Amino acid sequence: MAQAVTPFPVAAQLKPPEQAIWKRAMFSLIRAKWPLLALGILGVVVVMALFAQQIVPRDPNRQVLVERLLEPFHRDENGTMQYLLGTDGLGRDLWSRIIYGAQISLAVGLMAVAVGGLMGTTLGIIAGYRGGWVDDTIMRIADIQLAFPFILLAIMVLVVLGPGVWNLVPVLGIGQWVTYARIARGQTISQREKEYVEAARSMGAGDWRIMLRAILPNVIAPLIVIASFNVASAILAEASLSFLGLGVPPTVPTWGGILNESRDQILAGKWWPAFFPGLAIMLTVLSLNILGDWLRDFLDPRLRGR
Repeated sequence: MAQAVTPFPVAAQLKPPEQAIWKRAMFSLIRAKWPLLALGILGVVVVMALFAQQIVPRDPNRQVLVERLLEPFHRDENGTMQYLLGTDGLGRDLWSRIIYGAQISLAVGLMAVAVGGLMGTTLGIIAGYRGGWVDDTIMRIADIQLAFPFILLAIMVLVVLGPGVWNLVPVLGIGQWVTYARIARGQTISQREKEYVEAARSMGAGDWRIMLRAILPNVIAPLIVIASFNVASAILAEASLSFLGLGVPPTVPTWGGILNESRDQILAGKWWPAFFPGLAIMLTVLSLNILGDWLRDFLDPRLRGR
């Protein structure tokens, strides 16, 4: 008599693939080197944003006019370090302002991507799955939005609504949804007639269940890659709008706002009030783009051997 085969526990079946994915990701990061450095830079920026109150040596809005435009690494008469990155035109500590600025820049970038990604992915999957007039309507709305330059559209909306984080996030999110919608639609069209979708439909699954449980997991990888790039785009857009005075109120430190306030100092030959926030923006955006490139290669099976 043949012996019954004892099935493996579910946890034992699932654990090895999960471990293999994490090991492959770590090996890929270490081998690529640059994405690992980018991840380290982003980790530092995230820690700065999360623990800003514990890190900053001074109130970022505290003005000391007698100490305005002090150079970086300024020391007092006793040789004690006072200002690591110097002060701005109002005597405020640049190091403290840049750390607090990381909070707003990252928060705006992540929330804008969440709004745009959720909106665009939902509409894109609906358009690709339904087809017909639903697809035509959603795509024509996307075409109309693409006909307007985003920065001009954002300026018009923020002039009406006024500056502020909660006005800025929806504007940036709505400006990004078209990219997600087009990619999600194309991926859904290629997936909707496959066997697993037909099997789910024949078992009585509804349209929403098929879209959420069957199609979405198979189209999410390219959307994650796009999201990593769009965080960088949102940070740059926030900096640009804050530079124009339309981002957040001047009392809230942001990297773009600090750049805006340093225009007069640049003309006077004082380079540090503009250099350090610009450097923070450049390193953060560059790290996000490098990590996005790695994520694209890691998630695309055709590029894994490169």
